[in-house]
Amino acid sequence: MFFCRPAALAAGLFLATQASAQDVTADTVVATVNGNDITVGHMIVAKSSLPDQYRQLPDDMLFEGLLEQLIQQAAVASDVDGLSKAGQYALDNERRVLLVGEAVRAATQDAVTEEALQAAYDAQYTEGTAEVEFNASHILVETEELAAEIKAEIEGGADFAQMARDHSTGPSGPNGGELGWFGKGMMVSEFEEAVVAMAAGDVAGPVQTQFGWHVIKLNETRQKDAPTLDEVRGTLAQEIQRGAIETLISGATDGAEITRADAGTIPASVLSDASLLDQ
Repeated sequence: MFFCRPAALAAGLFLATQASAQDVTADTVVATVNGNDITVGHMIVAKSSLPDQYRQLPDDMLFEGLLEQLIQQAAVASDVDGLSKAGQYALDNERRVLLVGEAVRAATQDAVTEEALQAAYDAQYTEGTAEVEFNASHILVETEELAAEIKAEIEGGADFAQMARDHSTGPSGPNGGELGWFGKGMMVSEFEEAVVAMAAGDVAGPVQTQFGWHVIKLNETRQKDAPTLDEVRGTLAQEIQRGAIETLISGATDGAEITRADAGTIPASVLSDASLLDQ
């Protein structure tokens, strides 16, 4: 939080001390409070944690406000005789979070290369099995018996589209039952399983789903065109980074010496017992 007045900040009443940028490092001392240095690095990190409305302001409007905040914090902190037990646990947790963040950044910053992107693209879209799309029609009715009768009539020569217009209760009925093109995962599982097992021209059913009973005709199939590398670059980059993080975590945990309290020896209710921090 800001200890200085935000209104003064927004009005631009604080101006940065002028210095040559090439003479400044993260370790450059900006102020010292009771022997504790406040550096440029502290100020950079402090700015990064500000709310958006402050972080977007020009640096010369932020500089003195940030410095005053850090000076006030350092002065108050120097009068405090150590952390409470809860504060120490919080600091331990935060330190772990920061260390993990550093490890994740190190693991992912060099993972996404053009070579890695191309290899991931080839594995998924060139060397992998091409995705199939289906074009099907269906007739949806309320009972298995009616679906079986309709299928028998179609097998006897009745026109599928006309039977759909006459009997289907689904919204595609007036259009002859046509569902258009769809890929895996777009239909309920029972319907998809039936379609995947069919060959073009087949009629299957009765097939039950949560919507009722279906008679299905598979009109045709096609292989879905693979996207270009640029179209999936962002998705592949995320997958590569996720893989790098998983490798980091599994490598660290597999190589760590870990002991756990025996199951059941520590009741889960301790999570809500804040009084333990006062003992």
